[in-house]
Amino acid sequence: MTRNKKRSIKLGFLVAAAVLFSITAFYHDLSANSEQAYKGLKLFTEVLDEVERNYVDPVDTKELMQKAIQGMVHSLDPHSSFLPPEAFEELQVETKGEFGGIGIVITMRKGRLTVISPIEGTPAYKAGIKAKDIIIKIDGESTKDMTENRPKI
Repeated sequence: MTRNKKRSIKLGFLVAAAVLFSITAFYHDLSANSEQAYKGLKLFTEVLDEVERNYVDPVDTKELMQKAIQGMVHSLDPHSSFLPPEAFEELQVETKGEFGGIGIVITMRKGRLTVISPIEGTPAYKAGIKAKDIIIKIDGESTKDMTENRPKI
């Protein structure tokens, strides 16, 4: 192992120890005292800068920051976690029901595209589409043996 590589590894351990010590030192009073919060953030940016400049391998700054945030949030309790923006946006769509189309939940029954239910407040709901309605055509195209994922309705 080269001297530079050994130095970088030692520096990495030193930085990790400093981060752990600093987090412990500021843990209880960070939210209560903005000056301490500022000092903690300053230390975090200094450590991040040191890792970026001196770590043995190139690092992805965005990934490091996301992992630091994940660690912080996960330390709160076993049920808390941080989602990167893309995953959070996807979760919002799934849980809030934001979507494109007319607003129905569908399934295939006996090879026929069948409405499970319209979603309240959507164009399908307002048009009077009901559960168990069978969709025969979409834009003039037969739905016979179509898959559930194919139609964008």
